[in-house]
Amino acid sequence: MADNYSKGTRVWFPDKEQGWISAEVTGTAKGSKDGVKITFVDDRGKEIIVDTGSDNAELPPLRNPPLLETADDLATLSHLNEPSVLHTIRLRYAQHSIYTYSGIVLIAVNPFQRVALYGPEVIQAYSGRRRGDLEPHLFAIAEDAYGHMKRDGKGQTIIVSGESGAGKTESAKLIMRFLASVNSAEASDGRARLKMEESSEVEQQILATNPILEAFGNAKTTRNDNSSRFGKYIQILFDGKTQIVGARIRTYLLERSRLVYQPDIERNYHIFYQLCAGAPVKERKDLGLDTDITKFHYMRQGGPHSTPIAGVDDAEEFRMTQQALSTVGIGIDKQWSVFRLLAALLHIGNIVITGQRNDSNIADQEPSLLLCTRFLGISPVEFKKWTIKKQITTRSEKIVTGLNLAAATVVRDSVAKFLYACLFEWLVAIVNESLAGENGEAANRAEMFIGVLDIYGFEFFKKNSFEQFCINYANEKLQQEFNAHVFKLEQEEYVREQIQWKFIDFSDNQPCIDVIEGKLGVLALLDEESRLPSGTDASFLQKLHQQLDKPQYKDVYKKPRFGTSAFTIAHYAVDVTYEAEGFLEKNRDTVPDEHLNLLASTKNPFLKEVLDAALASAKPADPGSPANFSDGSSQGSRRSSMIPDPGRSSLVSSSSAPSSSGARKVGATRKPTLGSIFKGSLISLMDTLGVTDVHYIRCIKPNEAKKAWEFTPQQVLGQLRACGVLETIRISCAGYPNRWTFGEFAERYYMLLKSDSWQQGAQDPKQFSKIILSNTIKDDDKFQIGLTKIFLRAGMLAYLESRRLDRLNALATIIQKNFKRTVERRKYLKMRESAIRIQTLWRGVMARKQVDNIRKDTAVRRLQRVARMFIQRSRFLAIHNSVTKLQSVIRGANARRTHLNQRLYHGAVRLQSLLRGVLVRRKFKGDVKKVILIQSCIRRRLARKELKALRQEARSVSKFKEISYRLENKVVELTQALQARTAEKKELQAKIDGLEQQLRSWITKFEDSDAKAKQLQSDMQTAYVPLGRFEELMTSKADLDARIEAATKKGQEQEEAIASLNTDIEKKTKELEAKAKLTNGTTSKEDASLIATLKSEISSLREQLNRSNALNSLTGRAYQPNSPTFAPGLKGTDKGTVPQLAPAPSGKRRQRRHSTAGVFADRDEMEADSDDDLYNKRSRDPRAVSMAFPHDAIPRFRPTNGLPDIYDDPAEEKIRLLEDAEALDEEMLQVLIKGLKTPPPNLTNQPSMKEVLFPANLISLVTNEMWKYGLIAESERFLANVMQTIQSHVMSFTGEDAIVPGIFWLSNVHEILSFICLAESDMLQGIGPGGDPAGREFDWTDYERLVSIVKHDLDSLEYNIYHTWMLETKKKLAKMVIPALIESQSLPGFTTTDGGGRLFNRLLNANTQPAFSMDDVLNLLNKVWRSLKSYYMEESVVQQVVTELLKLVGVTSFNDLLMRRNFCSWKRAMQIQYNITRIEEWCKSHGMPEGTLQLEHLMQATKLLQLKKATAADIEIIYDVCWMLSPSQIQRMCTNYFVADYENPISPEILRVVASRVVPNDRNDHLLLPPESEDVGPYESPLPRDVSGLETYVPAYLNMPHIRRLAMLVA
Repeated sequence: MADNYSKGTRVWFPDKEQGWISAEVTGTAKGSKDGVKITFVDDRGKEIIVDTGSDNAELPPLRNPPLLETADDLATLSHLNEPSVLHTIRLRYAQHSIYTYSGIVLIAVNPFQRVALYGPEVIQAYSGRRRGDLEPHLFAIAEDAYGHMKRDGKGQTIIVSGESGAGKTESAKLIMRFLASVNSAEASDGRARLKMEESSEVEQQILATNPILEAFGNAKTTRNDNSSRFGKYIQILFDGKTQIVGARIRTYLLERSRLVYQPDIERNYHIFYQLCAGAPVKERKDLGLDTDITKFHYMRQGGPHSTPIAGVDDAEEFRMTQQALSTVGIGIDKQWSVFRLLAALLHIGNIVITGQRNDSNIADQEPSLLLCTRFLGISPVEFKKWTIKKQITTRSEKIVTGLNLAAATVVRDSVAKFLYACLFEWLVAIVNESLAGENGEAANRAEMFIGVLDIYGFEFFKKNSFEQFCINYANEKLQQEFNAHVFKLEQEEYVREQIQWKFIDFSDNQPCIDVIEGKLGVLALLDEESRLPSGTDASFLQKLHQQLDKPQYKDVYKKPRFGTSAFTIAHYAVDVTYEAEGFLEKNRDTVPDEHLNLLASTKNPFLKEVLDAALASAKPADPGSPANFSDGSSQGSRRSSMIPDPGRSSLVSSSSAPSSSGARKVGATRKPTLGSIFKGSLISLMDTLGVTDVHYIRCIKPNEAKKAWEFTPQQVLGQLRACGVLETIRISCAGYPNRWTFGEFAERYYMLLKSDSWQQGAQDPKQFSKIILSNTIKDDDKFQIGLTKIFLRAGMLAYLESRRLDRLNALATIIQKNFKRTVERRKYLKMRESAIRIQTLWRGVMARKQVDNIRKDTAVRRLQRVARMFIQRSRFLAIHNSVTKLQSVIRGANARRTHLNQRLYHGAVRLQSLLRGVLVRRKFKGDVKKVILIQSCIRRRLARKELKALRQEARSVSKFKEISYRLENKVVELTQALQARTAEKKELQAKIDGLEQQLRSWITKFEDSDAKAKQLQSDMQTAYVPLGRFEELMTSKADLDARIEAATKKGQEQEEAIASLNTDIEKKTKELEAKAKLTNGTTSKEDASLIATLKSEISSLREQLNRSNALNSLTGRAYQPNSPTFAPGLKGTDKGTVPQLAPAPSGKRRQRRHSTAGVFADRDEMEADSDDDLYNKRSRDPRAVSMAFPHDAIPRFRPTNGLPDIYDDPAEEKIRLLEDAEALDEEMLQVLIKGLKTPPPNLTNQPSMKEVLFPANLISLVTNEMWKYGLIAESERFLANVMQTIQSHVMSFTGEDAIVPGIFWLSNVHEILSFICLAESDMLQGIGPGGDPAGREFDWTDYERLVSIVKHDLDSLEYNIYHTWMLETKKKLAKMVIPALIESQSLPGFTTTDGGGRLFNRLLNANTQPAFSMDDVLNLLNKVWRSLKSYYMEESVVQQVVTELLKLVGVTSFNDLLMRRNFCSWKRAMQIQYNITRIEEWCKSHGMPEGTLQLEHLMQATKLLQLKKATAADIEIIYDVCWMLSPSQIQRMCTNYFVADYENPISPEILRVVASRVVPNDRNDHLLLPPESEDVGPYESPLPRDVSGLETYVPAYLNMPHIRRLAMLVA
């Protein structure tokens, strides 16, 4: 062993303050008796010498290498000893890592501060993950238990133990919250529920038990502000589908003495302080309570510093307690009955008892006596009597004697304790009844369970009494079960691996348990003494000494050296001395029969209910039966056998049961004592644990002062011994504590062999591992080869690590030698090259100097020559400029004179031309009027002839119909033409006014310029003007002259155009008036009735046309748009506006702006003169159509009078097609929606918009036609069926198959929604359906309601479609993210494994490829992108979709990386950064560079892993670079950093610096980002599209004759 203590080796020495202190070997020398003298120097500089040759020499335990000192599992330490365990826990605690594994045990160190480790995102991170995948956490233990239960169908138990203040209660609550969050994930959507609102009623009731039991069973102590003063075992019951169906709670050993007495700075149970602080004023007054707790004896004994608790609001806690009581089914009335009973207990404590020698007395009018008896419903006289007196019953008589002050006080307090115990028992019974469901439904459905045992830890104080004895007795039993469980697991693995092993001897604490619960043990002797009327604590102690102070018990039971009132028991953790005083009284725990009878006669129904519930559970559990079956049927027995009842320590004994007669029967059964009840329930609990798989959580209290992140080594060391962790380590060290798989071992230690054997060993890792061990470890007992693992003795792992480090150092030395040689040679060559270069440069310098002198001489001569030339040239230029200026002045004067004469001449000519133009225009207008008069006369004569012919034809019905159509069209066309011409006239008049205004402006400018010119001329004649200023003025004048000339010319042209337009307007006006007169000429008397009918129809058409024109004018439309709700058959002119007319009148039936729908023609044409023209107009329409109708197929009449062709109205046929609901549904729902072949997305050969949106266009077309003909009810049924079918069709797709149809129908539904929005806009303007004579009457309110409902439903349908395909996409992407982004390694040269990556791993081909790669992720993003673009989705939707998907990638991968310890290395960061770069390139290539912002957290995390972390300055740089990461996230990344072989670990000092940056209770400092994979974000619907027309395109491959015929009629 001394060979391991070479120079530089680190070891541990015991220390009184720190527990253990580190030291280092500084030297070795020869010692006595062939031993070795080793010199150590500890951290304080003290020198310690150990001589291995001496008889009592003991070598100190070795310290682990720095790489392993922060291991998350103590079992992986190479030197598994007490100081190493303590040091590892201390280092992890300093890094704010409060959880550490120790084999099967989770060690939880209380941080005494709120930490961000329990949010919903953390719950989801641990849900479904194997233990060991992520950092140690109590959620990992809970998930492990949950997984074992699901897999094996066997009950599980999680034991949470520790001393008061270690965090047991909080840990148990968190475990219950985790189980309630994840239990039905498989039954719902595969996710952990993140909100309480999502939990079922049973789960909420289970979580509500925590505040109830804490309020009534927890109190503030010196060690803990929320100390549980009882033990509890909560069984959460699951059915066969692993859904929570109920729960069951069992409690143990409530500390009743706390009700009547509290030590200094401690408090009573929380509920009393909550009641005083939170009760309303009226109720508080009725109950006689006060916010001043010093008025109550039972609450003020802790002193002024006992309350309030820092950070706790008792009033708010009272509200939460009330809410929890309501959740478990306790109504408000019942709650105030509970509070009334609590108030009575406080008033009992305030009853003043006065003493007189051996008697005592209570005043008759004592206020507290009257209040408490009134609340309890009992007689105050009787209560007073039996409080200060007692009754002794003999065979012949009853003797009543007085009690002294102390005895009376004990009686008063015993009544209060009894009532509180009954109330607590009643609460537990009510909670169990609520959790069991109706008629015990939960017990019948339950098939599995997970139990959470929150039990008091091992306790020992300066003075230990009966409570500490029971607590330590329970811990002895649990420790025995724990040791057996660990031993069993250890041996089972040895058997499973088939290795040679010897029986592991471990210390069994059965002798201690025998001393406590044996036939003549402490509990038996205590019960015996308690049943004796004359029994005392002294006699009980004397019996203990007589029976147990014997040689066979000398190691367990000890008699103290000093004092005669105590005894000592050697527990597994430490020897504890118990004071016998009070043992008997606490064990008896009785209330006088007189008080019991008095309480039994209470008039308070609630108190009677409480007493009955407490007595129902008063029977002690049968020690021999592990389960109490509540159901006698076979089914109940079967389920009860699977869900054992752990039993409960009744808080009231059957002896306390008040008999109805008020007297006890002689020979009644013995009173069960509190100790016997506790023993029976504890044995039942152990039997329950024996049939379950047990998981252990050991809570550690790091310091006594409850300060955050402060670590007291001695205190922690004592708790590690007490909770059995060190015993577990000792058991492990006795066997083979270190285990490696063959692949891991070969990968780690392959370099211990020569490289020529690596390839051979790569074929068989097991054989290769054997060769390594045989060549390295000579003692075969130090290791064993199993079937799948290598087992190493304690210390062998450190030995192998040392050999490995030596080998790597030797290899590094060779590399350094060759590298240094290369560096020196390069240095020499560089110096030689530098010398040659210096010589060359110097020679060049000398040559350049000579050349420079020659250049200077030449330059001086050249400079002289240029200077002389410059002087002569300056003289010449001065003379030349003077002459030029004089010439310019003279020439300017002449030019101005000439210009003035020309301007006068041109002005006169202009006036003459204007006057002559006016005379000519006046003569022309007169001639025009005469010509028009002649034309009117001639046309009137022709019209009369035509009218006579029309009268002949009017007698025919068919002619009448044809003429009515012709007149209707002609009148409307003429009216439109007239209106258009009028609008054009107004527009031209406005233009004329504008031009006149512009002309006046130019004239004004001209006059101003002329005035300026005159002024300048006068100035020039009178004063001298500088030449420069004169030239500027001349330039300005020329520019103004040019402008004036251009303006004059433009004005003339505009006047000519205005005159021409006025002439055309007058001519057209006269022609229209003549035609109107011809049409409305006089008729004969016999045709008067016929003409009147025609006039009424024409008037109706004109009124309808005027309405549409008025609406166009109001909405600012100069032309009639191609709109699905405005598709006129009458066309307007290409220019002009329509006059503003009155809006459409309101009424039952409102008119649309069109008489027909779905027909679109070119706006530039007024009419079609032939069938070919009509066909050509359809051909010139920019819309794509599915077919061209031959003109022969369209029904029409061909009159012989030469008028244009008029087509038959297809209204009746369209109505018939629309009313055929069966055919319409068959084609629309089955063929168009369900049977549609979705066009594949393709950006290279992108489908046209009509090929994508034709379903929406056809649906909108049918809807538009139904509204046109007043089929409101039919349209409502049609749209409802369409929307329902679309939704069910889209939701029928799953996985990646949902993307294409989802986006296709999302685009079509948005197109339909845009059509409905346009219809709604028309409706708000007073324009509704109808407008066709063949249409039906309808109610306007029905139409408004339909439009509103359809718009809302389409909004919802669009939302549902988006969420459906996005949810499927995110599910698919969530499966890809971790393997592709985190686990895949595409960057060559930086390949690594989970353990950091090594060369031999590549030889073993152990790098299995992840299930998905980055190509899969990018292919999925490309598919979504192509679909969105191919189906013409708005850019806002594209941005929203891609952003949400990238956010899922970033958040999921960041959270996974943050929780994985073995992935936090710089090599893995390089791989992840390369994968991120591929996503960045994808975003840039698709025009979305901002999408990478969603990956910022992950990008900064990779930067953090690659940055240096050696000094405090490096940490500052990290915080500057990683500005988006929270302090908790940076601290977790630094703590989890996986050090490579050639890296130095991050020093504990640096980790402490990082941990100090974490601000306590910072609610903005979250460890994990909110998870994104559970739901789809809100859908922001894009703006409605601009619907300019409804396509009638019907693909040829669709068998839709009904819809095809309808489209043909509409087109």
